[in-house]
Amino acid sequence: MTQELLEILRQVTPEEERLRSGNTDIEKNIYTVQGQENEDCFHIDAEKLLDDGKLIQIRTHTRFVHFPVHTHNFVEVVYMCEGSTHHVINGNDVILQAGELLFISQSAKQEIYPAKESDVAVNFIILPEFFDYGLTMMEAENNQLRSFVIDCLTGGKEDTGYLHFKVADVLPVQNLVENLIWTIIRKEPNKRSIQQATMGLLFLQLMNQIDRMETAEADKQQKLVIDVLSYIEEHYRDGDLDSLAYQLHYDMRWLSKEIKKRTGLNYTDLVQNKRLNQAAYLLTTTNMNVMDIGFAVGYDNTSYFHRIFQKQFGMTPRKYRIENGK
Repeated sequence: MTQELLEILRQVTPEEERLRSGNTDIEKNIYTVQGQENEDCFHIDAEKLLDDGKLIQIRTHTRFVHFPVHTHNFVEVVYMCEGSTHHVINGNDVILQAGELLFISQSAKQEIYPAKESDVAVNFIILPEFFDYGLTMMEAENNQLRSFVIDCLTGGKEDTGYLHFKVADVLPVQNLVENLIWTIIRKEPNKRSIQQATMGLLFLQLMNQIDRMETAEADKQQKLVIDVLSYIEEHYRDGDLDSLAYQLHYDMRWLSKEIKKRTGLNYTDLVQNKRLNQAAYLLTTTNMNVMDIGFAVGYDNTSYFHRIFQKQFGMTPRKYRIENGK
């Protein structure tokens, strides 16, 4: 991150000055609407943190204070500029280091331990509808992992909680986050379009870094699904269930049943969906001929490729291309 931007983010706020001077009680009225707080957990409301009409806002993480257990009605994305912060999310300890990203869903209960002055983090306060454009970009890539990310970002599942991306050494991610922070601070023209497009590009980069993502240790079901879908993303052309089971150290019959139980589809169906979606993507974004596209996604038999494509999309590959752009 540039020194100019870091100097802005390092500044001690009036709230932090009060906390550092010895008054260590959180001013909950900054964060919550009257009547939404209780002894066990207080609720942080987007209405208090977002300007009218805005879908996204940033604020530096408040240091020098322990934030007790709280919830919020927005998606929170925390980017660690330097230093570290200690979060407890749904009972799971998360240590966020410099350059890492933490996505926290609306369903999560979060606690944060005091940060030092040298621990500088940016909190993105985001309403779910801000992600509409970015999710459209993800859908264009036909990436099967996007459904998991959508659930996490929109609070679609009560047990989702958080996504922790350890991407400090991934330069495109760092550049995109810095650009996003910069456009929000600078209040540039067309800022919403720029910000939403930047978030979409960030999603696409993070989808390539899914192996660097951590979530709740107790969430074994999602972990297995992620592992299966990650394998299919890399090996949909020539991978097989036996190789996947060997890689994950599971019995093949047990894994086959678990995939069906947890996704509603068997392994072959998941692979076929990925192949056909990738074929549809290539039809609308490249000039490759239909036969070559079939080979590229794993089908040696052109007639079979045409037959199952038409069954999936209700039209031939050639007609699909004509109606969708190429």
